[in-house]
Amino acid sequence: MPNQPLLAPIVALALWTAVMWAWMYVTRIPAIMKARMHLDSDAPRGEQMATLPARVRWKADNYNHLMEQPTVFFAVALVLAILDDRSAASLMLAWAYVGLRVVHSLVQSLINHIQTRFAVFSLSSLVLFALMYQAAVRVF
Repeated sequence: MPNQPLLAPIVALALWTAVMWAWMYVTRIPAIMKARMHLDSDAPRGEQMATLPARVRWKADNYNHLMEQPTVFFAVALVLAILDDRSAASLMLAWAYVGLRVVHSLVQSLINHIQTRFAVFSLSSLVLFALMYQAAVRVF
């Protein structure tokens, strides 16, 4: 495969997801140990983790968010890469999306100010919609 610039933001967001995974467990495991929590497989989903401090849960919440909307980004960016889109617009949108998702992660994981988080999420969604438009123009 030729060097395709759109692969870099795809890999960057995948790597950021790995960073959030590590951050989640680096904070969650000590919190579980400190709480002397007995992990119960029969407890309803999320019930035990809900007893952990909010600052610990925020990382897990963000990791879960990185499994949601960004999956659309991965699909759309890969379609554009397969189509060999090398346009500055698509590359800028892809990097903007990645940057905004990193900012969203930091806001949610550090301060979790909902209005700020929503603003960043909304902006990243608009960027993703523009990237989807880029793909649609090329496919249809």
